Amino acid sequence: MTDYGHDLQFGVFITPKNKPVMHAVDLAVIADRAGLDLATFQDHPYQPRFHDTWTLLSFVAARTEHIHLGGNVINLPLRHPATLARSAASLDLLSGGRIELGLGAGGFWDAIDAMGGGRKTPGESIEALEEGIRIIKDIWDVEQPGGVHFRGKHYTVDGAKRGPAPAHDVGIWVGAYKPRILRMTGRVGDGWLPSLGYLKGGPAELIEMNALIDEGADAVGRDPRAIRRLLNIGGAFSQANGGLLQGPPDQWVDELTEISLTYGISGFVLAADDAQTIELFAHEVAPGVREAVAAERGTR
Repeated sequence: MTDYGHDLQFGVFITPKNKPVMHAVDLAVIADRAGLDLATFQDHPYQPRFHDTWTLLSFVAARTEHIHLGGNVINLPLRHPATLARSAASLDLLSGGRIELGLGAGGFWDAIDAMGGGRKTPGESIEALEEGIRIIKDIWDVEQPGGVHFRGKHYTVDGAKRGPAPAHDVGIWVGAYKPRILRMTGRVGDGWLPSLGYLKGGPAELIEMNALIDEGADAVGRDPRAIRRLLNIGGAFSQANGGLLQGPPDQWVDELTEISLTYGISGFVLAADDAQTIELFAHEVAPGVREAVAAERGTR
């Protein structure tokens, strides 16, 4: 059993395929009313058929009351970290402390370059992401005297004023898969947000990936339990068992409980584009997993 000591969270990755943007807003409202913890949205600024993610998040924040919101994940190469820090903190203040910050190093470099974001090698993009996270946290750290001074290989900030501070401790969750960025997540991240569908070996791959995050945390004297482990998941509800997360809600409860207990996952974010799936996940799966995990941890 793996336990990183975080309460379970359940959310949605809203992916309204070929539907108006208001459909995404409506689904976020449904997720909020259903009691889910988190609603997230893609961030591909180079894709004109998607609305700008920060504009969408701001609109959704005004339409919802309780649910936390974030990008899944925000494209750092097209969003300068100092400006992004102010955007996230401002929306967190305006929403009453409901913003989280999923971050990615970038991947579609032709499209990023076409938008003026330049082009980086995989190693350079990870270096830039680590620098960006440090700058974001420095901007938020209003308790430190003076401005922010940071001179890195990819970003330089020289005397930027600090603040505003977010309304709550905004989590910076990194979308990561390879060893170098996983160790970086352990050094500076608050959480890890991969997608189960990208793990060719299935959930078992989480063991080695968790170990690399722990290694990065240990190297700088951080407690690995400080890094929340979340997981984007996909599936379909049906009457019969058709494989992992392909079946009735009670099957989902069993499978997600096992993933949580075995691999230390404390956040499940379901890709969804319809109300029925969101409501089933919120009303039947989430409470079932919470109860089963609590019972199992209690007996152990």
